[in-house]
Amino acid sequence: MSEKKLKITETVLRDAHQSLIATRMRTEDMIPILEKMDRIGYYSIECWGGATFDACLRFLDEDPWSRLRTLRAKIKDTKLQMLLRGQNLLGYRHYADDVVEYFVQKSVAGGIDILRIFDAFNDLRNVETAVNAAKKEGAEVQLAMAYTTGEAYTLDYWKKLAADMESMGADSICIKDMAGILVPEEASRLITALKDTVKIPLQLHSHCTSGVAPITYVKGVEAGCDIIDTAISPFAMGTSQPATEVMVETFSGTPFDTGLDQELLSEIADYFRPQRDQAIATGLMDPKVLGVDVKTLLYQVPGGMLSNLVSQLKDQNASDRFYEVLAEIPKVRQDLGEPPLVTPSSQIVGTQAVLNVLMGERYKVMSQETKAILHGDYGKTVKPFNPQVQHLAIGNDTPVTCRPADLLAPELESLREEVKLYSQKDEDVLSYALFPKVAVDFFKNRDAKANKIDPGVYDLANKAYPV
Repeated sequence: MSEKKLKITETVLRDAHQSLIATRMRTEDMIPILEKMDRIGYYSIECWGGATFDACLRFLDEDPWSRLRTLRAKIKDTKLQMLLRGQNLLGYRHYADDVVEYFVQKSVAGGIDILRIFDAFNDLRNVETAVNAAKKEGAEVQLAMAYTTGEAYTLDYWKKLAADMESMGADSICIKDMAGILVPEEASRLITALKDTVKIPLQLHSHCTSGVAPITYVKGVEAGCDIIDTAISPFAMGTSQPATEVMVETFSGTPFDTGLDQELLSEIADYFRPQRDQAIATGLMDPKVLGVDVKTLLYQVPGGMLSNLVSQLKDQNASDRFYEVLAEIPKVRQDLGEPPLVTPSSQIVGTQAVLNVLMGERYKVMSQETKAILHGDYGKTVKPFNPQVQHLAIGNDTPVTCRPADLLAPELESLREEVKLYSQKDEDVLSYALFPKVAVDFFKNRDAKANKIDPGVYDLANKAYPV
């Protein structure tokens, strides 16, 4: 076997702490170790996107754009990577093309080298604008396939999806296994098939929720996977990624040897270990997220979705109906076109399953989000909707069959007008577009702190105390 150095993407600055401590790592907790991380020789450092943007504004009183610039200033030689939900960007709805283009432009200008772009339904129409914008800015485009199982998700399905991604201009493809349900032998089959289909590099992303991810990585790399996502050990395993040091050691001395320095990795781990200890001590990191949840494999349901179900049923004093809801989930998923269970479809399918069970009649009550899926607002699913359920949801309305964003008028200028009283820099309009109320609260606090005024009694619009 020829030598083929395995590349590593480090996730501790984004997905690892998003998975284990609800994205609460502060920029100031990252800064002291960044220059040392830059010396490791990672292929890339994932550090932005996902929930980091929301958490910065909502919980940490930080500007996510300032974080990005700080990371770029300290990490000079390693590629910075972000996660982008296609036409949803980092928010919870589809945005007009002009907003998507401007967001990508500002992200690359702020220091992002690689954009990992995906759509929850694997509907590539929903990533077109982001891909073209990233290409225009000279960034590296990695398209991610949201991995799932089901009768529609054959090897031929994944091969066609990969070929289409390559044709769109993807520089690489990521197999994004959010739930940790890609088992080792299937990873070997999938990556072998994809390697025969496309010429661009393949990256594997998984979570240790079900316990199989480290073994899946080994089989995937042996089958030809070029890059894997890992997290430095204090923020690894559980609902996070396999540990960086363990994967480096696993492939040491093999044809896939990463060449990364374990001594230097140990120093990185030593830095983050007190943060982990503190998170456990304060309750920010629940030890439950560090274990193995075999139900993830049994029911093919992501760990986060399972915990949401438990919480919803507890709130309704219906915890005893948990297994009824689990049995209902695959039925709802089939009715909704068998989408991958990833944000937002996982929450929508789970909530509808709860409603179906608790109401005693399927679809007697339907969430607005379920109706939106059945109306076509989120895009095209791999299988058709159940026509009876779709009729219940939308009646005689004509469903959306075009790319959903084609129905959206340009909105950047109107957003600029709405936020002009608060805006201090170009990127503020994007923060406002994604999270309007949260961003305005952040802007008020920012302005009040600058003027040493209590934001609770400060009239920001008029830059004065109310009369």
